[in-house]
Amino acid sequence: MPKLGMEPIRREALVRATIAELGAAGTLDVTVSQIARRAGVSSALAHHYFGGKDQIFLAAMRRILTDFGAEVRRELRVARPQARAKAIVRACFAGSSFTPEAVGAWMCFYVMAQTNAQALRLWQIYHLRLRSNLIHALRPVCSAPEAAADTLGALIDGLYIRAALDPGLSPAQAERQALTVLETLCRGKQA
Repeated sequence: MPKLGMEPIRREALVRATIAELGAAGTLDVTVSQIARRAGVSSALAHHYFGGKDQIFLAAMRRILTDFGAEVRRELRVARPQARAKAIVRACFAGSSFTPEAVGAWMCFYVMAQTNAQALRLWQIYHLRLRSNLIHALRPVCSAPEAAADTLGALIDGLYIRAALDPGLSPAQAERQALTVLETLCRGKQA
């Protein structure tokens, strides 16, 4: 069995440190030096592995999206076929998406996507995958699955931002609101 080199370990440490720094700072004004210090490596090594701050941020967001995808798959594995849309909504409002680190990374990601083509492309992939999963889940339970998926996707994003920023709205409350809208969108059929 081949020996695991230091590069994957250090890359992982840098990605985790980036997520932690974004969560602590809540802004993109995090330096590579801060990230490297938290990861226990030199900033030169961070630049060597990623090339620059934007690439480290994108790697961190890919990790957040990978973790989110795993959450969706866990929810879908236990969902009845008629409840797949509910499972996706539950995954969107899972506790893992509301840690200070995850919230900080998502908020910075939305800002970064406005000016960085790679971040925008990553957001588009996330958006299209969420839409596709929702359409597939809504087909058996909704007469207009594409329109319902678009509405539900926009609602999920909006409620996520509200739940992240408004201490009066918990993720569980946001999830209940999204599930209520889901029921309305699929009225007459079981969601």
